[in-house]
Amino acid sequence: MARASFRHADNAAAFVANQQRTAWHDKALWFVRTKRDAAAGSLPEWEQLREAASQIKLHTLSRLADYLEQFEENAARLGGHVHWAQTAEQHNEIVLDLLRSHGVTRVAKSKSMLTEECHLNPYLEQHGVQVVDTDLGERIVQLRKESPSHIVLPAIHIKKEEVGELFHQHMGTRAGAVDPTYLTEAARGHLREKFIAAEAGITGVNFAVAETGGIVVCTNEGNADLGVSLPPLHIACMGIEKLIPRAEHLAVFLRLLARSATGQPITTYTSHFHGPRPGGELHIVLVDNGRSRLRKSQEFRPALKCIRCGACMNTCPVYRRSGGHSYQATVPGPIGSVLNPTRDASAYHSLPFACSLCGSCTDVCPVKVPLHQQLLALRSEMAEQGQLARSKRWQMKLASAVLRRSWLYRVAGTIARWFLRWAPKSFVYNRWNVWGKQRNLPEPPRQTFRRQFRRHVEQKRNSTGDSQ
Repeated sequence: MARASFRHADNAAAFVANQQRTAWHDKALWFVRTKRDAAAGSLPEWEQLREAASQIKLHTLSRLADYLEQFEENAARLGGHVHWAQTAEQHNEIVLDLLRSHGVTRVAKSKSMLTEECHLNPYLEQHGVQVVDTDLGERIVQLRKESPSHIVLPAIHIKKEEVGELFHQHMGTRAGAVDPTYLTEAARGHLREKFIAAEAGITGVNFAVAETGGIVVCTNEGNADLGVSLPPLHIACMGIEKLIPRAEHLAVFLRLLARSATGQPITTYTSHFHGPRPGGELHIVLVDNGRSRLRKSQEFRPALKCIRCGACMNTCPVYRRSGGHSYQATVPGPIGSVLNPTRDASAYHSLPFACSLCGSCTDVCPVKVPLHQQLLALRSEMAEQGQLARSKRWQMKLASAVLRRSWLYRVAGTIARWFLRWAPKSFVYNRWNVWGKQRNLPEPPRQTFRRQFRRHVEQKRNSTGDSQ
């Protein structure tokens, strides 16, 4: 689905304008990052687990077609039905056909970034199907008519006061109530009615095992279990990259996932589905939607290793201070800045530049996706495709001309030091210089590095001569 082009910086400016929100958003996500660090540090074998997960994923991608066929065969043997969707549109049509064939008009859906990617909710609602997101954070953003701003913490951008007002409007809670326990109890009662009324349950898939034909769904609220245990129809929507070869590999990923996502040893509910429940039906929809095209790229194929833990978002200084909605994508943050431009460069060309290249995302990724290297490579690709702004192109040409000539570099450095020391601040910090917003230049040094280095060498030489 083609998207209109946008600039991440423009969207981020609106988020940053509310300094109070930016501060607590940054603080909340960094708190999750520190929990992740503590959880990772509790396992001496953490780096070995990361390497094992990375190698398992790379192996699976190298033989993806074989493992998908094996999974389909074993899932069918267990009584499941496997459907193949090349695009998001095909995925939505398959799900709607299944619901119509069973006369379903009410659906309970647990958190699934794939269905968000395919825009399943509005599609079903346009065709007369009521869809209720049963994850608490997802339900909050659904009632606000928003998309999730984070793949694990979908309502991280919303304050409890806003949740209280929202629940007062939709659930009849006390006006001005902000107590989390009270609001959670109200949401539990509200969702309990939706679970009972649901005629089908839709879930995502965290992992699918080729060897067994089983799928695994991880939640902290148990909503996936309840959503598919009551109605007779369970539809599981799965990106083809979620596959792993054998059941024994699950232990590696389950130890990494929750620790990376929220700092927990394991998710509260790790549910294994091997075929339908007695008297029910299980339908698994395997979705490509550009994944095979990405797999062909030697440079960007490792992005398909992602297990959607959100660790890269929690650590990213850009994401923490600009909010998930500034990316205008289902998957934001560093991994989204790789996945989205590779799918639609014209719409998402600005995302690879929404990065400081600090490498923190790569450091925390549990499956070792080299995110900052891929983002750097994408910048070159965006330039080659003509997606770079004209102003940035001439700035890069000017910088290249200076950096390729040592004499010009020295002259420019001398002029810059003098200018920054004596020129009025308005020359740097003004409304025309976007770079100067929220940035402070350090005081320029009195001497160049070259001069300081020569003096150091001379002093060392003199001290050596004296000692002899």
